[in-house]
Amino acid sequence: MSWIYLLIAGIFEVVWATTMKLNEGFSILTFSVATIVGMLISFGSLVLATKNLPLSIAYLIWTGIGTVGAILMGVLLFHDHFSVLTWLFVLLLVISIIGIKVTSGH
Repeated sequence: MSWIYLLIAGIFEVVWATTMKLNEGFSILTFSVATIVGMLISFGSLVLATKNLPLSIAYLIWTGIGTVGAILMGVLLFHDHFSVLTWLFVLLLVISIIGIKVTSGH
């Protein structure tokens, strides 16, 4: 169950990062509330995940999911552009996250 909490935490990290960009300095109420709710769910789920997972593993994977998710949202919603080399490093990050999960023993 801890891995499910960690996945939820990572997904909601992407949610709050995206809505933080959309709330324009907390000037749009709907996105501002979504940002705060996303933060609470993300942090709360991370707390639950770290009850049974080492902090070093949980935090690393949480931030990794958030990073990759934020990159994808930037491309899909905000039309960010990256070079092929940047995409290679994103792929390496995904491979690293999977590798850490597989080899962590948890």
